[in-house]
Amino acid sequence: MSGPGAAWRLAVGTLTVFPVRPVEVDRSVAGRAMSLAPFVGLLLGLVAAVVLEAAGAASSSPLIGAVLAVGALAWLTRALHLDGLADLADGLGSGKPADGALDVMKRSDIGPFGVVTVVVALLAQVAVLSRDGTAAWVALVAAAATGRLAVTWACREGVPAARPTGLGALVAGSVRRGAAIGVTLATAAVIAVLALVAAAGPSLLDYCWPFGLSNPFGHAYPELVPYSGLTYGHTVYAGLRPAGLLHHLSDDPYLITTAGLLPAMAAGLGAAALLRRRAVRRLGGVTGDVLGALVETATTVTLLTAALLM
Repeated sequence: MSGPGAAWRLAVGTLTVFPVRPVEVDRSVAGRAMSLAPFVGLLLGLVAAVVLEAAGAASSSPLIGAVLAVGALAWLTRALHLDGLADLADGLGSGKPADGALDVMKRSDIGPFGVVTVVVALLAQVAVLSRDGTAAWVALVAAAATGRLAVTWACREGVPAARPTGLGALVAGSVRRGAAIGVTLATAAVIAVLALVAAAGPSLLDYCWPFGLSNPFGHAYPELVPYSGLTYGHTVYAGLRPAGLLHHLSDDPYLITTAGLLPAMAAGLGAAALLRRRAVRRLGGVTGDVLGALVETATTVTLLTAALLM
């Protein structure tokens, strides 16, 4: 298959466990597929978020929900990203020249560097997601999307492949800088909307329904009342607001959630960029294992940073 759907099928087939029909792949299709990677990450994150919330509610244990959510995310990706993280850790930790390090990464076994790195990454992810708080699920979605966004940036123009064959050779340098910037902004916008949903909860429907009418859930739109002295930074606002809304925007859970998630995503991308730079210098370019390691690195750092900021 070729055409507009080929890139999406390639992205889904490469980054998830879901089977897709064969596609005709060239550099153009590969570039578009890697540009769509963050949207695949959003879908994966939403599925894992459902597992997180459902398992946590059913077991009354956030820890169980976190373990199953992280496990679901690994299963949905065939654990290939975790395997890539382990292989890259072994390769970089071997101390061998580029060719020797690449040979280490091709082995089927996992060395001590790889085991420790994967265990630490998984424990960190579970620890963050098991914390109490309504924003855990949206942090998981943001982290999953950021992990795949790191792949988009790793495949941009100017990043070489470490081997002449393989996934790295197919996708390296295939994404234009403008496309990478565009999907980054689009992903951030989606996460901002999800942050609003996470902060508002069920009451969001009440505030979105037309004034004075009963919504399908039987609640009237909140009464508008005058206010003054609403502050954000050094600015004071006055006007009308729905009764019961917070007076201080600095205490608004939506602003708190968004202000924590977007910098966390930036931190995740920054950590992935540093690792990519190290891999390119050490190995001569990127490989499929490097891309998988970038996914897990960006995901973990995003979650850890979100836990510190939210």
